Amino acid sequence: MNQPVGVRIAVEVDAGTVRRGDQLMVGGQCFTVEDMVTMAHGSKRLLFTSGESFTMRRATVLWAARRVSPRLRASPPMGRQV
Repeated sequence: MNQPVGVRIAVEVDAGTVRRGDQLMVGGQCFTVEDMVTMAHGSKRLLFTSGESFTMRRATVLWAARRVSPRLRASPPMGRQV
């Protein structure tokens, strides 16, 4: 089994920014997002690896642990043209 690449960081997520693989803390329990279904009014139904689901409303904000690669950059450094 391959080890996931990257480091875990804490990010604030809402229904628009949650991703597959995010680990969310809901009711004191940790859940990993396996899949998502977009619903009406900006909501998302999150399906967890445990088989449970959670409907995240548009205004719901949670903290998530997300694995990111430190080698990937969102944009070039300031003052440098690519």
